Amino acid sequence: MGLSRIVVAEDDAAIRELLAHHLRREGFLCDEVADGPAALRLARGGADLLVLDLGLPAVDGFDVVRALRREGHALPILVLTARGDEVDRVVGLELGADDYVTKPFSPREVVARVRAIVRRAGLARATNARLFVFDRLEIDEAAREARVDGADVGLKPREFALLLELAANAGVALSRSALLEHVWGYDYDGDERTVDVHVRRLRLVLEERAALGPLVHTVHGFGYKFGRA
Repeated sequence: MGLSRIVVAEDDAAIRELLAHHLRREGFLCDEVADGPAALRLARGGADLLVLDLGLPAVDGFDVVRALRREGHALPILVLTARGDEVDRVVGLELGADDYVTKPFSPREVVARVRAIVRRAGLARATNARLFVFDRLEIDEAAREARVDGADVGLKPREFALLLELAANAGVALSRSALLEHVWGYDYDGDERTVDVHVRRLRLVLEERAALGPLVHTVHGFGYKFGRA
C-alpha cells in the first residue's frame, strides 16, 4: 500500500530531488521543501509521512518534530541526519520520530524504511484516506486501488495517482502542466505528452475493458477533465 503524500524536507537540493524521484517511482506522491517552516506548513496540512533532515535552516528538524508532536500531529516521521553523534539520533527518536537514516545513505534504503513505516502505520492512516465512487467505479486511496464492480482493475502506481488527481477534481479542467506538477511532482525531462500516454491507458482499462463509458474528457489545447459529460 502506498501513501497519498510524502513531504521530503531537505535543504540539499540534489539529495531532496533524488529521494523524491525514487519515492515517486514507487508510486508515492511527494512534496519537496527546503526549510523548517515549509516542512511544518505541509505536515500540518495533511501529509501522510514526513522525511525530515535534522539540519534544516530557519527551524531545524528537532524543533519541527517538537512542534508537530506538541500539537498532537501523529504523522510518521523519518529523520535524516549527517551527524555522527548518536545523541542526535536518540534525541530525534525521543522527541517522536519513528525512524532515522544516517547520511550518506542509499535512496533504496530510504524507500525501504518508508515502506516499513507505511506498513506499521497503515491501519491508523487509512482512516484519513479518500474514497471516490462514480457509479460502478471506486477509487480507494488507502488501498491504492481502482475497483469496478468491486474488483481491482490493476492500474500501475502512476496511472492510479493520475486517476486519483482527476477524480479529486471531478468536473474541473486540469492542464497537462498542472497534472505533471501534481502527479509527477517535478519538472519532467520529456514533454507533456507523457500525460496523454497515461490517459490513454486509463481510458483503455476503465472506459473500454470495464465498459464504464467516457470518464476522462479531453479539453482541447489544454488538458483533461474527469466525470460524466
